[in-house]
Amino acid sequence: MTGRPLLAGGPTQAATRQLDGGPLLEVTDLVTHFRTPRGLVRSVDGVSFTLDRGKALGIVGESGSGKTVLSRSIMGLLPKLNTERSGSVLFEGREIVDLPLKERRRIWGAEMSMIFQDPMTSLNPVMRIGKQIGESLRLHLGLSRRAARETALRLLQDVRIPEPHKRLDQYAFELSGGMRQRVMIALAMACGPTLLFADEPTTALDVTVQAQILELIGLQRTERNMSVILVTHDLGVVAGHTDEIMVMYAGRLVEKAPTKVLFANMKMPYTEALLHSIPKIDDPSHTRLNVIPGRPPDLVNPPAGCSFSPRCSFAQDRCRQEAPPLITAEHPEHVYACWYPVGSPHHRARSAELAAAAEGLVARWREPARPTCAPTATRFCVSKTW
Repeated sequence: MTGRPLLAGGPTQAATRQLDGGPLLEVTDLVTHFRTPRGLVRSVDGVSFTLDRGKALGIVGESGSGKTVLSRSIMGLLPKLNTERSGSVLFEGREIVDLPLKERRRIWGAEMSMIFQDPMTSLNPVMRIGKQIGESLRLHLGLSRRAARETALRLLQDVRIPEPHKRLDQYAFELSGGMRQRVMIALAMACGPTLLFADEPTTALDVTVQAQILELIGLQRTERNMSVILVTHDLGVVAGHTDEIMVMYAGRLVEKAPTKVLFANMKMPYTEALLHSIPKIDDPSHTRLNVIPGRPPDLVNPPAGCSFSPRCSFAQDRCRQEAPPLITAEHPEHVYACWYPVGSPHHRARSAELAAAAEGLVARWREPARPTCAPTATRFCVSKTW
C-alpha cells in the first residue's frame, strides 16, 4: 500500500471534514416494510443504533434477516413504489430519510458509499473500468478527463490490482472475481466517503482473497479515518475487523455489543448458534457440521413472541407468547433480546440435557451394525444402520 493521498491535490475528503466529536450516524426506530400480494413484509422492524467516526460496525445474520435492506434503507437506495419507511437517520447531524433524490445523489459516493455484494452485476458490463471510476470523480470532484484517469490509476494501484495500466481499459468480465471486488472498493472509495457500507464483500471469493479484501478495507479505514459498516452472515469475518457487532434476526436487532465483549459473553442463543455453525479447522475429517434447525420465519406472518423461538432449543412458553425487549447486560454497551439468555440457570440445565442426548446418539451410531439376515451365497446382506 502506497499510503499517499488517493485524490489529486491533497488528502481525502474524509480526512479534511470538520469533526464535531458527535456520532457520525444515528439510526432511531428505522422501519422498512414492503407491500406485496401476500401482505406486508417487515424487512426492518424498528432498528436503532449509533456509529462513531472512524469505527467499524459488523451487522451479522442469516440471509433474510434484514441486513442488506437496513443498509440500503440508511442510504436511501430503496424504490418508493410499494415501500413503507419511517424512523430517523441522522448523518453528520442532518436528517437524510426524506431527502429529495437530487440531494441524496450528492451524498452517494461523495459522503457515503457502498461495496455491493456481487461486483459482476454491480459493475457496468459495457463500460471500461477506468471510465467507471473516473465518472464519479468527474461528477463529484469536477476533475478533468485526464485527471480522473490518473486518479483512477492510483486508486487501482492502492487496492493492489496487478498491471493497473492494463486494467483501466478492460471490462469487468475480463477480470477475476477478486480483481472485480477490488475495483468495487476503488470505485466506492474514489471520492473519499466518510461512511462505507461493505455488503458481503467476500462472498464467493477464495479464503486467501477474502483475507486480502478484509485487510484492504481495514487499512483504508485507518488511513482515511473512515467509518465502516460490514454486512455478513459469518461471525468469523467480523471477529478481527470490527469494533462492535450487531446481530439481526427477522428484521430486528437481537444483540449488540463491542466485539470482544460479545465473543466473551454472548447472551442470545441465536448468536451462539451462529458461532457454533462456523466450521473449525482443528475438527477431524468428516466431522458433521453444526446447523441451526429450521429456517428463518415468514416476515409476512411472523410467529408470536420471540421470532427465534420455533428454532431455539431453549425456548419456553413465555418465549412463544411474549416478545422479549432489549435488555442491558453487565457491560453497559451490551444489549440483547432474550428471556433465557446464555449462561442463565435454565440455559445451563437445558444445555446439559442436550449434551447428554447427543452423547447417547453418538454411542448408538458407533455401535457395530447387526445383521438382520444370514449371509447368502452371493455375500449380500441387509444390515441395520442408524
